[in-house]
Amino acid sequence: MAVFAVTYRYADDTARLDEHRPSHRSFLRGLHEQGRLRLSGPTDGGGTALIVMEADSAEAVEADLDQDPFRLEGLITERTVQPWTIVIGSLDGQ
Repeated sequence: MAVFAVTYRYADDTARLDEHRPSHRSFLRGLHEQGRLRLSGPTDGGGTALIVMEADSAEAVEADLDQDPFRLEGLITERTVQPWTIVIGSLDGQ
C-alpha cells in the first residue's frame, strides 16, 4: 500500500458546509474504520483540509473520495491527490 496526501479546497458556503458536515465526517470516519484513511482535518485558516490515505493507487483514493457527501453536494472546489513518501516518522506511531 502506498500513502497519499489529499488536499481539499472547500466552497465558500458556510451554511451548506455546516449542513453537510455531519455526513461528511461520518463518511470519512467510515474510511478510517476500514483502515484506508489514516488522518484527516482542516488546515489552519479554514477553507482547506488535509487527508492522508493508504491505497494501491491514486485512482483508488479518488474513487473512495468521490463518494464524500461534500463532493456530491458540490462543496469541494478543488482536490489534489499526490503520492507521499514518509522520510522521517511513521503513521503507526513508531
